[in-house]
Amino acid sequence: MIKKRHVVLIIVALVALSVMFAGPAVGAKKFFAIATGGTGGTYYPLGGVLAQALSTKIPDIIMTAQSGNASVANCNLIREHEIESAFVQNNVAFAAYTGTAQFEGNPVKNIRGIASLYPETIQIVARADAGIKSIMDIKGKRLIPGDRGSGTEVDCLNILKALGLSYDDFENVDWLSFSGASQRLKDKQADVAFITAGWPTSAITELATTSDIVMVPVDEALIAKIVKMYPFYAKVVIPAGTYKGVAMDTPAVTTMAQWVCDARIPKNIIYQLTQALWEKGTYVLRKKDGKAAEAESGAAIMAQAHSKGKDVTLETALDGMAIPLHPGAAQFYREKGMIK
Repeated sequence: MIKKRHVVLIIVALVALSVMFAGPAVGAKKFFAIATGGTGGTYYPLGGVLAQALSTKIPDIIMTAQSGNASVANCNLIREHEIESAFVQNNVAFAAYTGTAQFEGNPVKNIRGIASLYPETIQIVARADAGIKSIMDIKGKRLIPGDRGSGTEVDCLNILKALGLSYDDFENVDWLSFSGASQRLKDKQADVAFITAGWPTSAITELATTSDIVMVPVDEALIAKIVKMYPFYAKVVIPAGTYKGVAMDTPAVTTMAQWVCDARIPKNIIYQLTQALWEKGTYVLRKKDGKAAEAESGAAIMAQAHSKGKDVTLETALDGMAIPLHPGAAQFYREKGMIK
């Protein structure tokens, strides 16, 4: 079976070849990238699907998805104008724009919102034999808080602060991607890992097929404390059966995944992308009965490709949007009567 990473690379290669052989008219096309996350998370496959879907609908834009280190790193890329757009957590986007938390003294004033996509859950996964039954049991264990500087690490640190803990309270701390964390747990070189992503997350799904795991619940009192400390969080429940061997619902904390961009991207481009995300259109090259064939919205194609894509809806497009909208996106939502 072809891996998701290979599928996205094949898509990018095919698009590049089409540019090379399509003739002079293609010279006006613009490349537009989405920085996503590690290959074991949700950002990467959804970003690849979205890039492919929108490239087929917009005549003058070729979109690509790039794997990366997720939210914090993606915001830094936006600040330095090294990427056109990115997927980030809404709490990280807010911190970036306001120059708070890990962005203190170095704000990302050029970050702008396109859309909120879906809820991202802070999933705390542990080996079943690590003796972790409650959130407090993680103290003293071998911890993986996510990639260094990632949104997942920010979430981990926020929860640790609510618990009154720091990295000093753990036997060992190792910063790894989702796939790396899964492998360390499988090899019994770590006890517990934080993974902020839409569920089911492939890294946890794959781990659960080879190892016995537990999803660590966050108790009601702690959830209430976290939400009071950080209002951009909310309670969510990961349903029983989401992962093999996990037979009980797991209370957890969630945030929103957002699609953001660089403020200097022209208004008309972001308007086209926002419209193509939410509305049907026509394929650039494909025809039916001599006419351009109808294309589904980017959101509809995401829903067909990934379970979290089903949560990408126009109704929640502005949920948790705590940074300014790009003027192109704002124009679309204004036309829809969603903002004034």
